[in-house]
Amino acid sequence: MRRLFLALLPALLTGLTLYGADTPKSAFDKPTLEAYIRHLFVLPAQLTVTVNDPKPAAFAGFKEVRVRIAQGAQFQDVSLFVSNDGKQIVQGNFYDIAKNPFKPDLDKLKPQYSPALGTAGAPVAIVLFTDLQCPYCKNEAEMLRKNLIQNYPTQVRLYFKNFPLTGMHPWAKAAAAAGRCVFAQKNETFWDYHDWVFAHQESLKPETLKNEILEWAKGVKDLDAVKLGACIDSKSTEAEVDAEIQQGQDLGITGTPTMFVNGRRIAQTIEWPNLKNIIDMEIEYQKTAKNAGDDCACEVKLDIPGMPAPKPVVPPSLKKK
Repeated sequence: MRRLFLALLPALLTGLTLYGADTPKSAFDKPTLEAYIRHLFVLPAQLTVTVNDPKPAAFAGFKEVRVRIAQGAQFQDVSLFVSNDGKQIVQGNFYDIAKNPFKPDLDKLKPQYSPALGTAGAPVAIVLFTDLQCPYCKNEAEMLRKNLIQNYPTQVRLYFKNFPLTGMHPWAKAAAAAGRCVFAQKNETFWDYHDWVFAHQESLKPETLKNEILEWAKGVKDLDAVKLGACIDSKSTEAEVDAEIQQGQDLGITGTPTMFVNGRRIAQTIEWPNLKNIIDMEIEYQKTAKNAGDDCACEVKLDIPGMPAPKPVVPPSLKKK
């Protein structure tokens, strides 16, 4: 009997601690939630934990609380769903069977005014966030250029987004801004620039980047090198790169390459056979689902006779002079 009592003693003490007269804890109390998260994930003191204000969740009975775990410039966002009484926490994804399972990310992806390959209106849209100085991005870029359009000339549309990791790659953002200058002149020429940068990635340096870009531009048909140099000097496209970075951060991207295939997040490099399987599945699924793809018309808009349609916002570098 004495052994049984000793065995039960820790549980009895825990029960007294949890169900004693202490004030009930709530996950909506930020210090309480931070302490709980640190214990749950075994987070050391050098990592900062920022608990954001709760937002309405997409389903009844819960609110969404985003927690950012960071060390310097590196971070990871964790979405938690907290019951309205603050007692229960759910980590993971909730799905509405009537909606695309990747709709939250699809709503945040804005591929307009981005360099694109493939057929507009294709059943599969790929949005790629990448870093021109990242060696993993180079490998993935070569894989995509070799296989994507050759295998899917009309079924896939690829969009390029800049997400330079400036803390690791000193010339990545400048190369991204220069790429936006090239894109402002011609979409097709951007892809020549894209291929050239990745091909010369190991030899490019911050102090000589501009001169090397302009030297490359001299031999490119349909590209005005003087206009390109003026665009680079004006830094007019840096705001566009910043907007892409912010878009990536809103999506919780922490590394490159990160790809979205009809909203499906692929947060690491992927081999062509595996990507091909995903694309094939999406092509087949969208024949009936029709809830993703390039310009999938996923939004239901009310057309009112006599009401002018809103004009799209065009980045400064794309406006006609």
